[in-house]
Amino acid sequence: MNAPPSIDTAWHPLATGCPPRWASGWGQDRWGAFVEFTLQNVTQRLRWIPPGRFWMGSPEEETRGLAKNDNEQKWFEREHPRHLVTLTEGYWLFDTPCTQALWEAVMEKNPSRFQSPTRPVEQVSWHDAQDFLKRLNGRIPGLDLSLPSEAQWEYACRAGTETAIYTGELVILGQCNAPALDPIAWYSGNSGVEFDLDDGYDSSGWPEKQYPHMRAGTRPVKLKRPNPWGLYDMLGNVWEWCQDGRRDYDQNTQTDPIGSLIAGARRIVRGGSWSHGVRLMRAASRSYDSPGSRRERIGFRCARARGDRSTP
Repeated sequence: MNAPPSIDTAWHPLATGCPPRWASGWGQDRWGAFVEFTLQNVTQRLRWIPPGRFWMGSPEEETRGLAKNDNEQKWFEREHPRHLVTLTEGYWLFDTPCTQALWEAVMEKNPSRFQSPTRPVEQVSWHDAQDFLKRLNGRIPGLDLSLPSEAQWEYACRAGTETAIYTGELVILGQCNAPALDPIAWYSGNSGVEFDLDDGYDSSGWPEKQYPHMRAGTRPVKLKRPNPWGLYDMLGNVWEWCQDGRRDYDQNTQTDPIGSLIAGARRIVRGGSWSHGVRLMRAASRSYDSPGSRRERIGFRCARARGDRSTP
């Protein structure tokens, strides 16, 4: 396992002895540093993600053979070329996708198809996520949450690794069958195993499943193993909205890259979902959707940048 992220002694609450005013808890464990906030008895943990450098995108050998036709080949080419990215600022990131419990505490309603407090909220658009952030930040002064950029998302997902998934290489046995995913992700091969809600999606026709199942959907967060930085469900369960839109990759080294922020531009989603096959369940896999789209396979997690160091 990778070493826990290092503490930024210029700002970090564990180093200064002065936690953020909004924090209801903080500490350090085997995965690194964390802080928490609480709203209406719902507590959300955030993990510290240190500044650093990483390889963004996938090497061409990772996607070789994944496409079934020319259109799919163009899809996977969006992950190329692999290039170095430097993130100059550390940030906090939710250790799980936003849960339905937290969404309801802020928005007082629940749009999700697969309803239970500990499951990720879904059927929320990018615009809905922005409304949630505005309301939550208004409720807790100084919290200042946003969506992560695509680069921040991939950096956090990889957690210092360079392989297709953060536990190593991804061996594909079938369209919905990759045993290496089972310990870390809810995907089409396992998301229906002992599914416990009545309104599960009909998965009986999904091909080459790792396990047999008839109904599938999202699952409660934190049931699978976290990545080396203590982040759960970075792959699978729900796609996650990013703040920015698509950025075309090139071989040049990038510093704090941001995709399109034009109003109405399609926004990146990352991580794959409970209904997707193995090919999309990789750290480099990219998709995007209209900012107004609401789908039962898309949710989000929140980030917090360093902000004004004088007011931790």
